Amino acid sequence: MSLRFGECRLDVEARRLFRASREVRVPPKAFALLQLLIETRPRALSKGEILERVWPGVFVSDAALARVINQIRKSVGDPARRPRVIRTVHGYGYAFLADVVGDQRPAPVAAAKHGACWLILGRRRFRLGDGEHILGRDPEAAIWLESPKVSRQHARFAVSGGRATIEDLGSKNGTIVRGDRVPARTAIALEPGDRIQTGPFTLIFRTISETGSTETAL
Repeated sequence: MSLRFGECRLDVEARRLFRASREVRVPPKAFALLQLLIETRPRALSKGEILERVWPGVFVSDAALARVINQIRKSVGDPARRPRVIRTVHGYGYAFLADVVGDQRPAPVAAAKHGACWLILGRRRFRLGDGEHILGRDPEAAIWLESPKVSRQHARFAVSGGRATIEDLGSKNGTIVRGDRVPARTAIALEPGDRIQTGPFTLIFRTISETGSTETAL
């Protein structure tokens, strides 16, 4: 689905933002928050609800949230003093202001057979849609793991058509999959149930079919 507002177009499935026909690079968390605000418009979301849905189980300061909001404003060309897209509800949270037009495009038939890819870390769930996802200590990483033993940009997941690979990005402490260290800058395929160790964290790679049945148990 493409969502249009002002001079912008948000391609939800491809996770791409276009402004005046030019693509704008948006950090993963900023993209996720922008999509959330659009989906829940015109309701104002509290800071607590935003953190719970975009950063589940992770402490994020008000200042860090404000920085992500500023990233969104910069990406869509929305001045903070005269906002037309993001409204600040002082002492509470944020809301989406602009009118949105949805352009629903039919998905290819083959896409319905693809399973969704997930990473499981305790009660936390990270959905891996088609495209690239960075794991690291950087708060802007799609998979944010806060530990000094995790590099800022530790590893990269690439997902296409229900299949996923992992690549270590030259991290200091390495990435372990199936008990073996992943060679730096080398992508290896993941299988359902694989355990991925980065620093003190162990994540489980899991796929779920469109019907909801699991290919591997937790």
